[in-house]
Amino acid sequence: MKTKILYVEDEPFLGKIVKESLESRQFDVRMVSDGKEVMMAYNDMKPNIAVLDVMLPGKDGYTLAKEIRQIDPTLPIIFVTAKTQTEDLIKGFEVGGNDYLRKPFSMEELIVRVNNLLQLTQKQQASPKENIAIGQFEYAPQRYELRKGDSIRKLSHREAILLQILAENQNNNIDRKTILMRVWGDDSFFNSRNLDVYITKLRDYLKEDSSIEIITIKGIGYRFVVG
Repeated sequence: MKTKILYVEDEPFLGKIVKESLESRQFDVRMVSDGKEVMMAYNDMKPNIAVLDVMLPGKDGYTLAKEIRQIDPTLPIIFVTAKTQTEDLIKGFEVGGNDYLRKPFSMEELIVRVNNLLQLTQKQQASPKENIAIGQFEYAPQRYELRKGDSIRKLSHREAILLQILAENQNNNIDRKTILMRVWGDDSFFNSRNLDVYITKLRDYLKEDSSIEIITIKGIGYRFVVG
């Protein structure tokens, strides 16, 4: 069965090239050019992955990602944009994006990122789904939820994978490269910077329990201490 890609792009020339290139590699591609039509296409197609342009008529890519995440917290989402500001990149991850591709891009790079994300998602779905105790918190991997009492925080896909890696290695050193390969599929400098952002976010989420600490070990990676 072919992998189904929901591809959202409002530039007709670029969209046609990308769609035909993906189809030539045996992907099943549904292309949509208007943001207002995306959710209808999503519900009709039930894609395996979404590739979303950020700047769109009707609804932008960030809004669409939020709407998709309300229905499916695990669908891999790649943002495509000409924007280069770090704030835009961070916003994309905050609304549920899994990866970011800047224009102009090569088809080879897009296909590598698509395949990496699909593999990461399959591994995540195949991993144990039992809730994990983390100090005063409980992490529910099947729902991407971090709970403390009556408080529930929904995590993004990558936040969830990173927290699970840390939780599986409580009170042990975790190699930075190992984390990067499991969460992003490669250990590039760009992804290494993203990891720093995600670690900062998890520290903030877990700060209500003073017995929990994510310690940076220079030259090695991290140690997830749960007292």
